[in-house]
Amino acid sequence: MSFEKLGIIKPLLDAVYELGYEHPTVIQKRAIPLVLSKSDIFATAQTGTGKTAAFALPILQKLRNTPSDANRLISAVILSPTRELSIQIHEDIQNYAKYMDIDTAILVGGKDIESQQRTLKKGVDIVIATPGRFTEHMEKGLKVSNISIFVVDEADRMLDMGFSKEIRKIHLQLPKKHQTLLFSATYSDKVRKLSKQILTKPAFIETAKKNTTVESINQIAYLVDASKKAQLLAYLIGSRNYPQVLVFTRTKASADELVEELKKDGLKCGVIHGDKTQANRLKTLNQFKDGKIRVLVATDIASRGLDIEELPYVINYELPSIPEDYVHRVGRTGRAGREGEAISLLDIYEKYEIKDIEKLIGLKIQKDVVEGFEPDPNIRRKDVEERKLKNEHKKEPNKKVRQYNKNTSNFTKSKKKRKTTKRD
Repeated sequence: MSFEKLGIIKPLLDAVYELGYEHPTVIQKRAIPLVLSKSDIFATAQTGTGKTAAFALPILQKLRNTPSDANRLISAVILSPTRELSIQIHEDIQNYAKYMDIDTAILVGGKDIESQQRTLKKGVDIVIATPGRFTEHMEKGLKVSNISIFVVDEADRMLDMGFSKEIRKIHLQLPKKHQTLLFSATYSDKVRKLSKQILTKPAFIETAKKNTTVESINQIAYLVDASKKAQLLAYLIGSRNYPQVLVFTRTKASADELVEELKKDGLKCGVIHGDKTQANRLKTLNQFKDGKIRVLVATDIASRGLDIEELPYVINYELPSIPEDYVHRVGRTGRAGREGEAISLLDIYEKYEIKDIEKLIGLKIQKDVVEGFEPDPNIRRKDVEERKLKNEHKKEPNKKVRQYNKNTSNFTKSKKKRKTTKRD
């Protein structure tokens, strides 16, 4: 199957071939014809399988005859959970529309809302936005009466972030006759509920078993004491000569601490998390993409939306608090069929936490140790909840407990009472 056979027009074909696309991925083969035929879509596909092109190419094709003037209204809106992902989608669409007269705008937090309004007044065909910022623009008078295509990308992540109310509010303001495309990397009850609320007789696309990781990713976990994690990470990167590594931590504090430790080992590092400004995050990300930074340490704010071509390694310095986020973290490597490696460093607690991830993805992750970094067998878990759970499952002592017969217990009590009455 080729892009030509999918019915993609020449301006788009020229652009995608220049970008190095040779053949459409599975999600693209199945979604593009349905989008062109105006069907609502509920698509679940693994991260890194080409979902952006699956909806962006047919949308651009459908809008190719839109008149280019300042009076035109928005025809399509694409919602994504984070600024990083919105920026990435915006860049991808601009690349696809290289030979077309299509204007796009990006509406995200961290940017001046007045300057965004001025951009919209010039006339825009497609808007890529985060739900909160798009809702703000609607409250300030943004007209949505001409929107014919509504895309909810990474729906599961948006619901995890609490954007359900904003999505529903936006959807209710759109024209009754519009096409809705819902894309999600994982499948959950929340996503299924949202699909019933915003989709009309959708075509369902499932390109892989729900909540699975890409087969081309080699996954392995190393057991190590928490105090030696930073040393092991530096050792792996240095001894194995990893050229480019994306490292995930659970918190902003541990991300900052880890960067300082890695810098002591002479590694060029950068960090992105919620406390960094948008400009700083973009600058750091671009330095990482350009190879100026060898190690990028990030919290889960970066587990979606980072499209780094041929990223070879992702390392979970700490496991995510939500098992589903593991799928998105490791999905930063092994993209578009390429090989990749996902490594997790497990302390004595995470050794048990990873079982939830294995259950989710339906895969047993290989466990190993690195010579010189073996866990101390004398270290014991100090988990209050675990101890409590174990105590609850201890066998009851074999004591004889007197039990009263239901039919006689009241009689016994009442008999005892009559013996002590004054009247008797």
